[in-house]
Amino acid sequence: MNQKILFIFNHEPYDGSDIAWNGLRLAKTLFENGNDIRIFLMNDSVDMARECYKKPETYDTDLVAMLKEMYQNGIKLKVCGTCQARCGIYKNQPYFEDTIKATMQDLAKWVEECDKVITF
Repeated sequence: MNQKILFIFNHEPYDGSDIAWNGLRLAKTLFENGNDIRIFLMNDSVDMARECYKKPETYDTDLVAMLKEMYQNGIKLKVCGTCQARCGIYKNQPYFEDTIKATMQDLAKWVEECDKVITF
């Protein structure tokens, strides 16, 4: 059964854990299974939507590239506009595309529309 599933990310992408990577992997798998996947980045996770954020040498997966590819393949993506200036290592740096910048109202609408909401 196709479902609308919203993923909300909050953690810094390369925080020493695999939280963001596992969340992206699950979102990608559910999308490949035919679900309508939406990803909303807020807090320090917004760095995943910044071209300037390079993966540390200790990581084997480039999460920015992974997210960008998922977005280009049809996964819906929005990133907190307020967090752009307040959060992440690269505060005030642009997102890889201007159209993904969103508001709390956008997030609220997605929460109301989706069958499931998952947070990472």
